[in-house]
Amino acid sequence: MAEHITIRNAPGTWVVRTTGAVIAESSNALELTEGDLAPVIYFPRDDVAMSFLDRTESSTTCPWKGKASYYSVVGKSNTIADAAWSYEEPKEAVAQIAGHIAFYGAKVTVEQL
Repeated sequence: MAEHITIRNAPGTWVVRTTGAVIAESSNALELTEGDLAPVIYFPRDDVAMSFLDRTESSTTCPWKGKASYYSVVGKSNTIADAAWSYEEPKEAVAQIAGHIAFYGAKVTVEQL
């Protein structure tokens, strides 16, 4: 793994709230810390209400994690574009995040219960 990335089990239960609903809740989330950036919580896909997410055409590439695919969060009254991302086929060094989705805290609420 890139020396500046650490992945560990996120302690406790984590939730994602937006559009008047809880769209993810997990006691099996992962916390990824990259360099001096704030930690990011990755939720197992099985703990995410995927019916609220629509995959977009957006993508980015990280030299350490690989290609990220993006999702908009769709609610009854609004859509939050590119509010979540996932590394469908992450690089081997960060393979733990495969099957997980992360959310932008600036676009939705990600919090520990």
